[in-house]
Amino acid sequence: MDPHSLVEFTLGNVLLLNFIQRKVKRKVYNYIGTFLKKLSRIGSNRFYSHSNIPKMPESADLRLNDQSYPLPILTGTEKEHAIDISQLRKLSKFITFDDGYGNTGSCESSITFIDGDKGILRYRGYDISELAEKSNFLETCYLLIYGDLPTPERLQEFNNKIAASAELTQEVVETLRSLPKTTHPMAALACGIQSLGGAYPTLASNNRSSDLEKFDDAACLIISSIRSIAAAQHRFSMGMNHSTKDSTGNYCEDFLSFMFSGDGNDEIPEAVSKALDVIFLLHADHEQNCSTSTCRMIASGGANPFASVAGAISALWGPLHGGANMAVINMLNEIHKSGDDGSKFIESAKAGKSRLMGFGHRVYRNYDPRAKILKSACDQALEALGVESPILEIARNLESSALQDEYFIQRKLYPNVDFYSGIILQAMGFPTNMFTVLFAIGRAPGWLAHWKEIAASGSRIHRPRQIYQGSNLRSYTALEER
Repeated sequence: MDPHSLVEFTLGNVLLLNFIQRKVKRKVYNYIGTFLKKLSRIGSNRFYSHSNIPKMPESADLRLNDQSYPLPILTGTEKEHAIDISQLRKLSKFITFDDGYGNTGSCESSITFIDGDKGILRYRGYDISELAEKSNFLETCYLLIYGDLPTPERLQEFNNKIAASAELTQEVVETLRSLPKTTHPMAALACGIQSLGGAYPTLASNNRSSDLEKFDDAACLIISSIRSIAAAQHRFSMGMNHSTKDSTGNYCEDFLSFMFSGDGNDEIPEAVSKALDVIFLLHADHEQNCSTSTCRMIASGGANPFASVAGAISALWGPLHGGANMAVINMLNEIHKSGDDGSKFIESAKAGKSRLMGFGHRVYRNYDPRAKILKSACDQALEALGVESPILEIARNLESSALQDEYFIQRKLYPNVDFYSGIILQAMGFPTNMFTVLFAIGRAPGWLAHWKEIAASGSRIHRPRQIYQGSNLRSYTALEER
């Protein structure tokens, strides 16, 4: 069936069904839904031929009782279609209901494009596979923030500014040192970013025009210092002083040095720093997810980049958003503790008794385009590190089974980016509770790009509506009468 068939009829009724669903019995709703589907098929066969497919109409028609409301249709550059309901409440006093925003376009953006059904991820129009092969994390940061690949001169200037911003001010260091020893690394990261804004008040003024004027400096400072904050917090939690090593200009090598270096010359294998660079690049943006939407929401109120990024970090801290690769390692540890090599767990997962973490993806229905890229980097990094452990063997057994077993193939439960990133990060020596911190470091340029897009657009403050389901008007009862 052509998706544009009977579009004036079906698009108008899609929204109407949202209202009907909450007011009528399930049986009646199912009957109406089945009827509309059949009618659409009939209409498609009756009115349209493959040689005469109609164009997408410029508006959809929503009927509420006996009133009709024409709603504009927006079309993206990749032919995505959306019904614009921005005037619906003003015209009809109705709002639409979409719990969790799963079917709601909250904005128009030019930063990242995802087609989950086809396994497509593009930053500013560039395919993620090509960027992973030919670019690097810092060049990709520039691309996301400014919209185009930099010239050699621009890239060098950008890299130099980031290298020069790695050292934390004493106030930020003391803020991190003063946190309780039990503070989670993500809490410390959010605190550190806010403290960083406090140390540079002219970059965090909450004056939109001023913050935009100084955004280039703020962006470089955040991208550079976020790794320094993460490393300092880790070292403090281990009873060590923060690293005072000079920056070499290699973003990932410097970060690994800040994290793990001793007093001697700690050489970092190129394959290891390259794998970390790829992890950061692959996580740099992912459209309107929980933390990015949070960043944009905060930015819409006029907040500065530091406050917006700190809020995004807090959103990412939630285990349903940023904890997936940590869940992979926890799963592997549990399998190991049980004495299994992974084979029993596979059978348990197939029987619905266990949940296989790091396989499949909510957005990518066929495959995660990032996973294949990271698998190669993972293999090279593990070889360079020379790491062998029962956990890695279990991971390899799970990977092999999932890639060959028809049960997983038919259900498209392939190893995803979280599976491979979890394995790499553990092999590098990062503690599990820092995995989400690594996610945040990689995602920082995406958050900054979205802050800039909101700030430059002059977008009004975001303010979702709700459907109130609480008590009706009640009279206050005196305490002694309750």
